[in-house]
Amino acid sequence: MSRFANLEFNAESEGLPRRQGLDRDEQLCLAQAQAAFEKADFEAALRAFAKALEFNPNHTVAWAGQVRALIELGEFSEAKLWADKALERFPEESELLAAKAVALARLGDTAAAITFSDAAVEAQGDTPYVWLARGDVLLAMAEKRADYCFDKAMGLAAGDWFVTWLAARIRSFYRQFTLALKLVQQALAWRPDHGVLWVMAGQCQRELGLVAAAKNSFEQALQLEPQLHEARHAITALENTSLGARMSGWWRRMNSK
Repeated sequence: MSRFANLEFNAESEGLPRRQGLDRDEQLCLAQAQAAFEKADFEAALRAFAKALEFNPNHTVAWAGQVRALIELGEFSEAKLWADKALERFPEESELLAAKAVALARLGDTAAAITFSDAAVEAQGDTPYVWLARGDVLLAMAEKRADYCFDKAMGLAAGDWFVTWLAARIRSFYRQFTLALKLVQQALAWRPDHGVLWVMAGQCQRELGLVAAAKNSFEQALQLEPQLHEARHAITALENTSLGARMSGWWRRMNSK
């Protein structure tokens, strides 16, 4: 059974009086979803956004959150389906349009993706995510204008580690590890206590052949959050890194300059 089927809420509940305490429960679910997203626990974020929609099927943040979590999980086809379902209700919601654009771009349909990205911007979509999504689409099209979009997003969220981390994740997806590393290091300047950022720094360093630096980053992550098994497994893998893999990383660094 697809993950998408499990995200359905009870449509019969729409239009019924909201019981006492519902707003509080809805907000709690959204807070849990955001906290999980910030820890890169996208499965948990997906579940929490789905729960929020059970309380309020008209909450556009939760709908967009579902799509974004599915994208982060690599479930691009399901993200597109979920975006379509949401856009039936909210056809002019800028962040839903932007999220669908990303799903389309990552599925290889860049022509449709840029159309939806344009619509997101035109729908008074001057938010950090709309511009991150546009940068994502332009990277899929190998457009240098993507740089402007990331700068715009981070300008709208100056000093926000979360937006900068999201930008780093997009750069990393397109294998721009040097640029991704610069971004995650900036995020670390604001949130040095966040283990997930150290994990990502280590991942970028590993891809660039910076084995000692990567190991240090993963160790920092474990010191902050011992439950980050991803970091522990990465250290073990680094200890078995071959010379060929290191040379490959060196070659990526040289070509990214």
